[in-house]
Amino acid sequence: MTFREKMNSLLRFRCPKCGKGDLFVQPNAYRLKDIAEMHPNCSACGEDFLREPGFYFGAAYVSYALTVALWVALLVALLCFDAWGWIEFGMFTHAELYLGLGIALLLGLLPLLYRLSRSLWIALFTG
Repeated sequence: MTFREKMNSLLRFRCPKCGKGDLFVQPNAYRLKDIAEMHPNCSACGEDFLREPGFYFGAAYVSYALTVALWVALLVALLCFDAWGWIEFGMFTHAELYLGLGIALLLGLLPLLYRLSRSLWIALFTG
């Protein structure tokens, strides 16, 4: 697979080896009941997704890195678009605005970040 195909399969939560089979049973990440339920194998190439017990604990490091990147991107966006000047809430300080927007963004993207961290983690170990 080319780099573009690999990134496409990674972002669409597909098999990192062939790019055809789905990683997760439920394609909708916001159905929280089935957020972590994964197929044991790829339906197309047979790649093992559940390699060993505790394999996906390492995805917590990837999730942490994605969360830090999200907070940094929010700060850069607020500074670049001069949001401190044109967003006048009056009752909020800059820190409260940053924390409020960051927490709301993080909670909204949490299911996607969870699945993306698992997808990235298995892609690191699949040839």
